[in-house]
Amino acid sequence: MDSFQLCLAFGPVAVYLLAVAAVNLRRRPTVLSGTRDTTALGLAMVGLVAVGPMELWFPESAALHLSAALHLPGPLIWLPLLALYGLCVVLVLLTMRPRLVVYNVSVDQLRRVLAEVVDGLDTEARWAGDGLVLPRLGVQLHLDSVKFMHNVSLVASGPNQSYLGWQKLHRRLAQSAGKTRAARNGRGLGFALAGLGMLALLACLVAQDPQATLQAMYEMFRV
Repeated sequence: MDSFQLCLAFGPVAVYLLAVAAVNLRRRPTVLSGTRDTTALGLAMVGLVAVGPMELWFPESAALHLSAALHLPGPLIWLPLLALYGLCVVLVLLTMRPRLVVYNVSVDQLRRVLAEVVDGLDTEARWAGDGLVLPRLGVQLHLDSVKFMHNVSLVASGPNQSYLGWQKLHRRLAQSAGKTRAARNGRGLGFALAGLGMLALLACLVAQDPQATLQAMYEMFRV
């Protein structure tokens, strides 16, 4: 891989790592919907997909004929491929069950916050181990923790879910989490160092031979 392909592949990943680091280094838990969490991951992977499957199976001859027939510049031929990737990400989002991801929180701490939220949303709510049922909201979920990452996911249990109920739960949980103090996750510093290290390395590669990087970009995008 040349320097431009490395920048394209790992630049978004580095930015994603910095974003994860910022979330984990906050003094308060951060609540994200599963849609936003997965979309962020999809954006981080777009460069790897571009220099991997897209470049490997790029329809060279078809692109040349299409470009000549439609009088399109070379770079615009990439738009259908990127659109296809975007549609694949959207398909994943549409088939996912509702989910909330709470960063920088322990299971016990989230249980306390969630208990306060549930009392104000549904008086008929009941716990069963790590499972929670909110009949009035039409929400059934279970807690799925990742101790190494210090985050907890609220994952829908079963297909019969009320998306409106999940939105209400999301808003109230985000409000309560914003008032909760939490210790900074030390692993966030590792994510920050990894992201900054990747950006620094990519910057050094480009600085060594900017013309080669520019030429590689022209060749990849058929400019």
